[in-house]
Amino acid sequence: MTAFWLDTLADFLVGFRFDSLKPATVEQTSYVILDTMGAIAGGSAEPEMQALTAKLTVSPVGEASVIGTGKTAVSAAAAFLNGTAGTFLEMDEGNRFAKGHPSIHVLPALWALAEIKGLSGKAVMEALVLGYEVGARIGIAAAMRPEMHPHGTWGTVGAAAAVAKLLGYDAARMRETINVASSLTLASSKRTMLEGGTVRNAYAGIANRMALMAIDLVEAGFIGERDGLSSVFGHVVSETFDTARMTRDLGHDWQIDQNYFKLHSCCRYNHGALDALDTLLAKEEIPADAVERVDVASYLYAAELDDQAPRNTLGAKFSVPFAVATRLVRGSSRVENFTWEAVRDERVQALAKRVFVTEDKAMTAKLPQFRPARVDLRLRDGRTLSAAVEANRGDDQDPYSRDELVGKYFSLTARVWTPDTADGVRKKILDLPTLKDVSTVLA
Repeated sequence: MTAFWLDTLADFLVGFRFDSLKPATVEQTSYVILDTMGAIAGGSAEPEMQALTAKLTVSPVGEASVIGTGKTAVSAAAAFLNGTAGTFLEMDEGNRFAKGHPSIHVLPALWALAEIKGLSGKAVMEALVLGYEVGARIGIAAAMRPEMHPHGTWGTVGAAAAVAKLLGYDAARMRETINVASSLTLASSKRTMLEGGTVRNAYAGIANRMALMAIDLVEAGFIGERDGLSSVFGHVVSETFDTARMTRDLGHDWQIDQNYFKLHSCCRYNHGALDALDTLLAKEEIPADAVERVDVASYLYAAELDDQAPRNTLGAKFSVPFAVATRLVRGSSRVENFTWEAVRDERVQALAKRVFVTEDKAMTAKLPQFRPARVDLRLRDGRTLSAAVEANRGDDQDPYSRDELVGKYFSLTARVWTPDTADGVRKKILDLPTLKDVSTVLA
C-alpha cells in the first residue's frame, strides 16, 4: 500500500531551494548554526568528551573536524563526537513543539559531509532547514511514549533527510532514506536524564552516526518499510502518528523560526523557574542564607525534575531544586555553576534540600504553547516573595537578542578557543550564504 503523504514529503524536500527562504529565516538559521557550534565547542572540553575523542581519533589526520579539539576524524566518528559534545552542557537550542533539540541531531552529520566534499554554506543551510523541519515535524506528529527520551529518535530521520538533500538525492531515494532511517532510532529512556545517566549525552551523537549509516545502507541497496515513519512512530515509540501534520503547509512556516535558545545551562524544563527567580532577584538582592524555603509550581515535565540531591552534573542539569539553589548561592545559571565544583558545593546542596517542586495542572494544560512556572521564596525574616512567568525567555515569544546569543557563543568557545579564533569562526558562520567552501570555517 502506497503512502502518498510520504511521496508529498519527499517531493517537497527534493524540490526545495534555499533562495525561496525569507531573509529572516536565513538569519535565524545562521544563528542556530552559530549557537550549535558554540555548544559543541564548549562541550568538547568536558573530561568525558576528551577521553572519548582520544579513543576515536587515532591521529590528527582525518576527514572532518572534531569541533573544539583541533583534531579530525572520519565522518562517522566526527558526527558522533560532535553530536555528543553538543548535548553535554545542556546549552543546545531546541523546539518546544517538537519537545526536543533538532539542530544538534542534524548539523553534526551534515557538517562532516559538507566539509569532506567542500560544499557551500548555502548548501549546508538549505539542508539544515529541511532536516530540522523533518525532525521537528515528526516530534510534533508523534505522541511519544512518556517513558521515552526524545533524543536519538526522530532526529535520526531529520539528519538522514538533510544529508540526502546535501547529496542531491531524487525523490525515490529520499523516500527510501527516510524509511531506512526510521528503523535506526534508539529505544532511549527518560530515566537516564532523571538519574544522571550520562549515556544520555551520546543519544544525539548516535543519531548523527545512524543518519550517515542510513545513507551508506541506501547506497548499498538496502531498503526499509514502505512507510517506516508511520510504523515506528505510530506503533513502536508512539501509539499515534499524524501523517497530515507532516505535510500540512510545507514551506509556509518553518520550525527553525519557532525554536528556542538557552542561556541557562540546564534542561529547558528548569527555565520557567529560573526566569521567575531572575525576576525576583532583579528587584531585590536576596542572599542565599536568607532563604528558608523555596516552592516551585510548574507543568508536569518540570515537576518531574524534583531530585534534591543529584549525583552528578547531568543530574544537576535535570533538577529544579539544584538549578534554583545554584542560582541563589553561586549567582548565575551559567555553565560554571553546573560543574562538579557546583554539585559538590555544600551550600548549594543544603539549599537544594529546601527547594520543593510540584505540578500545577492548570500550567500543564497550557503546554506546548506556554511553559509556565511560579516561584515562592520564604525568607527567614518572615516575608514571602513571589514571581511567575508564562513563556520562557529565548523562544519566539520572548527571544534573546542577537548580542546575547553572541555573548553566549563566546563564553562557551572560550573553553577551547582564543577570542580571535572564535571571532573568525563566528564571522564565517554568519556569512555562510556567501561562503563557497565550509571546510574553511574551522580550518
